[in-house]
Amino acid sequence: MSIDPVSVRRALLARHEIVILDVREEAAFALGHPLFAAQIPLARIETEARWRIPKADTQIVVYDDGEGLADDAVTRLRGLGFSNVSTLEGGLGGWYAAGYELFEDVNSYSKAFGELVEHRRHTPSLPAEEVQALIREKADIAILDARRFDEYRTMSIPTGVSVPGAELVLAAAAVAPDPDTTIIVNCAGRTRSIIGTQSLINAGVPNQVYALRNGTIGWTLAGQGLESGQEKTAPEIDIAGAEQARIKARNVAYRAGVKRLTPDDFDVLKADTARTLYLYDVRQPAAYAAGHLPGFRNAQGGQLVQETDHYAPVRGARIVLSDDHGARADMTASWLAQMGWEVYVLDADFAHATETGPDGAPPPRGPEGRYKRPYEGTDNKAAAMQAYLDWEFGLVDQLARDGTHGFFVI
Repeated sequence: MSIDPVSVRRALLARHEIVILDVREEAAFALGHPLFAAQIPLARIETEARWRIPKADTQIVVYDDGEGLADDAVTRLRGLGFSNVSTLEGGLGGWYAAGYELFEDVNSYSKAFGELVEHRRHTPSLPAEEVQALIREKADIAILDARRFDEYRTMSIPTGVSVPGAELVLAAAAVAPDPDTTIIVNCAGRTRSIIGTQSLINAGVPNQVYALRNGTIGWTLAGQGLESGQEKTAPEIDIAGAEQARIKARNVAYRAGVKRLTPDDFDVLKADTARTLYLYDVRQPAAYAAGHLPGFRNAQGGQLVQETDHYAPVRGARIVLSDDHGARADMTASWLAQMGWEVYVLDADFAHATETGPDGAPPPRGPEGRYKRPYEGTDNKAAAMQAYLDWEFGLVDQLARDGTHGFFVI
């Protein structure tokens, strides 16, 4: 059974639950795919599909680009118990022939959203050369690296401190207690620094806040050296500081239309088996493993915003977030809401966080067939990095041509 591209696009516009599933290898996926496509290579379907697509009757539309993978993928998915699986009529070529956009790279719609945020809010940024001069002058600045800690440790801006994205509003006052200190947020490229900077601005921190323009890519292209092996992390925030961050973040979430759940409300939502429900604890892995609410998986908040297609491939699903301090969940939810998700924050007592250890996610993919990101590692060619930046700069216009995103920016 196949479904035509027009019907798939209409399902996206109507916000029906649907998975558009690319079963090619990631390197091929990165060359072009529909905006809201998720990617599981054929060899990983048995490993990943039931974890990433929780409900067996979810509509799944499978495609390839003529490699002959889609029919095999349908058979495998049905063998796993998925009952509503079809192929995309004409595959990727059929999508393009229908006049619809193809987006390059991975995590494309999250990155496109980040570009839209900067475009709409004029998120302030500083070029690498200016930040280098501030470091050299020992100016009153704090450089906050919004990536995962392992990425920060691999390569980072000199003097930078690891503060993964969802931690920024919670940790900013501890890292930069003086409101006269200028905060500079960086990532490897653009998205997480834009979202992190705008998070602090949205929350009303008193400091001046800037993104490092183009992240470590821009830093490298400017001929400036990165450091490796840094271990600096934000100090623990006190109770009063955590409460202030919670208030600020909740206000941002309210402005974005995030809904809140009591435990009883949550039970009602879980009972609605007609809808897909993703449950994510957005704290750091160590905090999650020490104790989390039953049924919640772990996704650091900044990564959930950056890699939404991975963590929630069912477009149109519901997402519930949890967090013992609240600020991380509220800030993460504020961005997911602006990306068109029906998202909730659970107000729960973490004294009942009775589950411990990791969440049992499938083992990570190996390097075979994996797309090498131009911002990943320390051996990227300048031409590839510049081409990546040029691609990001064009995403706002491509979103407008595509017309399915439903994003808004507060």
